[in-house]
Amino acid sequence: MRTKLNASSNELRSSSINPSPTRRISANVRRPPPKANSRGPAFDVQLFLDSTGLGRRVTEFRGRETIFAQGDPANNVMYIQKGGVRLTVVSETGKEAVVATLGPGDFLGEGCLAGQSIRSATATTIALTTVLVVEKHVVIRVLHEEHEFSDRFIAYTLSRNARVEEDLIDQLFNSSEKRLARTLLLLARYGAQDQPQKVIANVSQEMLGEMIGTTRSRVNFFMNKFRKLGFIQYDGEIHVNKSLLSVVLHD
Repeated sequence: MRTKLNASSNELRSSSINPSPTRRISANVRRPPPKANSRGPAFDVQLFLDSTGLGRRVTEFRGRETIFAQGDPANNVMYIQKGGVRLTVVSETGKEAVVATLGPGDFLGEGCLAGQSIRSATATTIALTTVLVVEKHVVIRVLHEEHEFSDRFIAYTLSRNARVEEDLIDQLFNSSEKRLARTLLLLARYGAQDQPQKVIANVSQEMLGEMIGTTRSRVNFFMNKFRKLGFIQYDGEIHVNKSLLSVVLHD
């Protein structure tokens, strides 16, 4: 699978699903993108990794390059400094599905900390990407010794799980137009604690189609529609305006 962008709160959030058989799930699921936490400055994971010597091994990847493949040994954790990664899985019949899209500030391959011995997905870059690579035993030691990092990592993991659930709901119940709008906002990091980058480079319409489960021609149709409405500017690079949120929030 080829891919997941770290969001922390309320603007692309899904409604909770009640398992009761009497509750119906709306086909139009509102999920505004997460807002920045205003309670105080966030713990600087990058600074911490650098200051403790954990971030010494830095690896750069070109666009569409495989970082690790499904079935590879799972023996380290990566932290994305720059760029983007998509996670994909392939079934025994050869069908591929996109699990998540990740960006700067996201961890990658952390399943090894929970006993995963091989990679359950394939990680592929979507642009020029730089990652810090930390060996599994080093991360485990730091999680035990550095409580602030441990708290931050647990919060990230919970947030990441919530977003995976949102992605699943998005695929099941929302139109391809809404899925595309949400993906563009996530790629532009709207709602992240740092400033959104607003410009998405080196992401083709074909790749966007693979991310949201539709064809390149449908992506082209909606991209032209978004451009005419002023939601994006599209000239090789994609400039995302916050007004694109109206597509996600519209019933």
